[in-house]
Amino acid sequence: MTRALVIGATGGIGAALTKALRDRGAEVTALSRARDDLDVTDEARVAEVLGGLGPGFDLVLVATGALEIAGRRPEKNLRDLDAEAMARQFALNCIGPALVLKHAVRLLPRNRRAVFAALSARVGSIGDNGLGGWYAYRAAKAALNQMLHTAAIEIGRTHPEAICVALHPGTVQTPLTERYVGRHPAVAPAEAARNLLAVIDGLGPDDTGGFFDWRGDRVPW
Repeated sequence: MTRALVIGATGGIGAALTKALRDRGAEVTALSRARDDLDVTDEARVAEVLGGLGPGFDLVLVATGALEIAGRRPEKNLRDLDAEAMARQFALNCIGPALVLKHAVRLLPRNRRAVFAALSARVGSIGDNGLGGWYAYRAAKAALNQMLHTAAIEIGRTHPEAICVALHPGTVQTPLTERYVGRHPAVAPAEAARNLLAVIDGLGPDDTGGFFDWRGDRVPW
């Protein structure tokens, strides 16, 4: 039986991923800030919660993140930049998943395939940025991508079959995106979860360190 750990399990995508995995018959440990007081930006709390888990997880999924934090909407231009708002974006969208990975490596088996995946966003792509704006969120997701790519190199030395990736789920109908969907095609969380799990199913060790969208296509850095 697959053992999976979902961080951010009460959010729109996290809840859908938890349900989809359980529907497959996986044994899922579902953790969140709302239900388990797991603030991913608090390393002491991350260490305490993950330290209480035994090793042997085949899949660790980090589905945390936010586009708006403390009421600050994405910047439209440089005049909107705010240092505190940027720091909050980095804390939640990059540092949080990094701390989870730091304390989750010991949960991954060394002798078989295991996947660590964190939800990123296409707007974090530097090469695919033709619109500008959204400075803090874009930069935080780009930093997350770099962190995962770098960690994949290190983890590969001790876990040769491990896969560490960033995943873009597409535009998903959740409270995070409701103000910004507009004319963009969006999918329900359940469909997004099925898409993401299909991508994860198709990944191999050679894909570690990559950035993939919901179709399994590589996203430019």
